[in-house]
Amino acid sequence: MTRYKLPGLLLLPILCLPMQLFASNDDAPSLYKQHCAACHLENRLGAQGPALLPQNLKRLKKKQAFQVISQGRPATQMQGFGDKLSPAQIQLLVDYIYTPLEHMPVWNMDAIRASQVIHHPDGSLPDKPKFQADLDNLFVVVELGDHHFTLLDGDSFEPIGRFPTRFAVHGGPKWAKGGRYVYFLSRDGWVSKFDVYNLTWVAEIRAGINARNLAVSHDGKVVMVANYLPHTLVALDAKDLTPLKILPAVAADGTSSRVSAVYTADPRHSFIATLKDAPELWEINYDETPPAGFGQWVHDYRPDSGELEPAKRFPVQRITLERILDDFFLTQDYEKVIGSSRAGGTDVYDLDLKRKIAAIDLPGMPHLSSAISWQRGNTRVLATPNIRKPEITVVDMKTWKVIKRIPTQGPGFFLRSHEKTPYAWTDVFFGPNRDLMHVIDKQSLEIVKTLKPAPGKTSAHVEFTRDGKYALVSILDMDGALVIYDATTLKEIKRIPMKKPSGKYNVHNKLGRSEGTSH
Repeated sequence: MTRYKLPGLLLLPILCLPMQLFASNDDAPSLYKQHCAACHLENRLGAQGPALLPQNLKRLKKKQAFQVISQGRPATQMQGFGDKLSPAQIQLLVDYIYTPLEHMPVWNMDAIRASQVIHHPDGSLPDKPKFQADLDNLFVVVELGDHHFTLLDGDSFEPIGRFPTRFAVHGGPKWAKGGRYVYFLSRDGWVSKFDVYNLTWVAEIRAGINARNLAVSHDGKVVMVANYLPHTLVALDAKDLTPLKILPAVAADGTSSRVSAVYTADPRHSFIATLKDAPELWEINYDETPPAGFGQWVHDYRPDSGELEPAKRFPVQRITLERILDDFFLTQDYEKVIGSSRAGGTDVYDLDLKRKIAAIDLPGMPHLSSAISWQRGNTRVLATPNIRKPEITVVDMKTWKVIKRIPTQGPGFFLRSHEKTPYAWTDVFFGPNRDLMHVIDKQSLEIVKTLKPAPGKTSAHVEFTRDGKYALVSILDMDGALVIYDATTLKEIKRIPMKKPSGKYNVHNKLGRSEGTSH
């Protein structure tokens, strides 16, 4: 396996503080300005180092941040300052970077453009891969432990290469262009484009300050980024990540909102997004020439009516919701959205009718972005894990009635399957039994086996090879691993050591819109 260095400092996923002797100043803002601002900016929005805001540091606990400042971060420019700062001074800095900003920061088109980095211009690299493998069975494996990702051969289960990423990659990398490129997003808004054929980063841009996730259009031309901070969606040209448009996330009533998430609805040539702070769902057309009248009130659609005005790029069709949707699932035909609210309630919305058509009895907090669907007998069913309840809930997608609640040994986060396997796999992510993985028969809706891949360590997130023959399970630990199982016999066949591996993303399953995974 080959290890690669980043092409420039801008890709370093670090908390980096300059080497300076510290004054005996116990005022947190002064300490920060003197010792941290050079890499993270005085406004804490990040530059060479990541943004130091509570929204961006959710994956780093305060005790861990204390340790990073004191001892540094291995293999980065972040050095330890425990010999220069007192524990009280370090704690002041920790408390300061976890304090919210008083005012909403500005990250406009000028700031986005200024952040763009082109490592290799579009079309400048060879069009043949540097390695031998089935290009339709590759995996991207995100390793959160030391901010890297591994490109894995899905036939031999041998790593092709391991590459550094920005700090706290979030929201799931997205494959595009038949597997030639992968787009990554960090929590502090950096979008990074990776050329799989040439095993190198080709472009980067910072689309926001605190980002939620990204989506790529089915034609591979547009990347759309959903932000928490500022309240925007940002459209990028997928070639080199040049910004195309900023869509302020403002509801019809004027409410400025964070964006919960954005996903691609391939057959509709659109992105689907929901607002976090207002009850609205947006459908955003991404065609270069949008359909006339998209997102507008039109009484007469006849071309000679005079009512059809040419739509500007990325028009928005708003659907008013009965409640804010914090999480949602798109059906395989991309005609319906099933969404849930943290305040309670799960609803079904028809994207064509633009209205609610059903409610589902799903108490707790169903994790619908990890839900899947499959054919069971004469009906299609939806199954979802639940963050607050120890069950997998199965719903008839004709009647929208719950047909089974499968008890589990704790609340779960991920549920995955494949159209060529009889089983669905779910973790027990929360609670004392987090080291378990349940395997469920998709027809009987019974747990047929409970695996314990690594006793005492969290088992999470299953992904399958393109043919569904093998299931890959993450051991979410610094001394973790990727555990490969035969998806039929449920026997372990290989274990690959990794640093806190989280999501795994198979190019065929993602681009082919497999029913057993998220898209």
